[in-house]
Amino acid sequence: MIGLEDRQELVRHIEAAHAGGARLRPACEVAGITVRTLQRWRAHGGLVLGDRRPQAERPRPAHALTDEERDRILAVANEPRFAALPPARIVPMLADEQVYIASESSFHRVLRAHGQTRHRGRTRAPQRSRAPSTHVAAGPSHVWCWDMTYLPTQVQGQWLYLYLIQDLYSRKIVGWEIHDRDDADHAVHLLKRTALAEGIHTMPSRPVLHGDNGSTLKATTVLAMLHWLGVKPSYSRPRVSDDNAFVESLFKTAKYRPEFPSRGFASLEDARNWGRDFAHWYNFEHRHGGIRYVTPAQRHAGEDRAILHARHQTYLQARERHPARWSGPTRNWAPIDVVTLNPEREATIRDQLNDENRNRMIA
Repeated sequence: MIGLEDRQELVRHIEAAHAGGARLRPACEVAGITVRTLQRWRAHGGLVLGDRRPQAERPRPAHALTDEERDRILAVANEPRFAALPPARIVPMLADEQVYIASESSFHRVLRAHGQTRHRGRTRAPQRSRAPSTHVAAGPSHVWCWDMTYLPTQVQGQWLYLYLIQDLYSRKIVGWEIHDRDDADHAVHLLKRTALAEGIHTMPSRPVLHGDNGSTLKATTVLAMLHWLGVKPSYSRPRVSDDNAFVESLFKTAKYRPEFPSRGFASLEDARNWGRDFAHWYNFEHRHGGIRYVTPAQRHAGEDRAILHARHQTYLQARERHPARWSGPTRNWAPIDVVTLNPEREATIRDQLNDENRNRMIA
């Protein structure tokens, strides 16, 4: 890499030789550069700005810290009273003592150059928020979502607790329970009962279970049951409310149904009777808009493709009877092949689908 002053001097010599009758290419070769390099210097400001590559050697600014000042910054930052403090606190404290050595950014640069920019103090260092886990469900029992919500009672301050597991692909409620207290044992019992009901022990691959970061769903007994069942746990990001949107949407549907008591449940038995009726309605009667208005039970059983095909034929026949009433194609009743939870990039989803298809072929 050639410094700015050396570049300018080389170009002056080359131009003088060229003006004296020398050919440009031999003159550049004698100077140790190529004609293309000379052209690039002239075209891109290389004779004014110098080498702008990160590895280029640049002259030291006149206002740069001296070696003595750098040593003093290190010595001050490592004093016992400042050892646990960041530069943002060290510099103002020194200013209160009528002492100014350098700015906070200069402190950071010097400490970084000496490998001392790690978190100071006994507090936990700031953690980067992890990206949401992308899960792709291409069939039933690929991904489950679960959560717990509060159910009001007619006694102020007393609540009931609805535990619910939903299949991401079909939106079917595959397991639910209502209890009068929040306990990890209830979550464990629901997991075990749902796994037996869905027969995951006969599946070549077990589902992923996505939930929030509640203490009940992350209890040691719950993790032990997940490990015993071979179910992989997945959790939402901290303080992110929409990482488990499917179950939250289901809870809203439940609580805004006409049958949901506006003044709360009279007893635990009443709540369980309501839960039984709601789960039956949701699974077997409710035409879900996210799955082309078939019921979750129909999609879970694989009946949705035949239903949607017949529905499409009905629309085609209606258009043939009255073509003037149709300005374009019929409504899209194509089955939804995959459902994604917290999608990141299309490439990620495509790669995961290719892996699943490959595993099916091997099986």
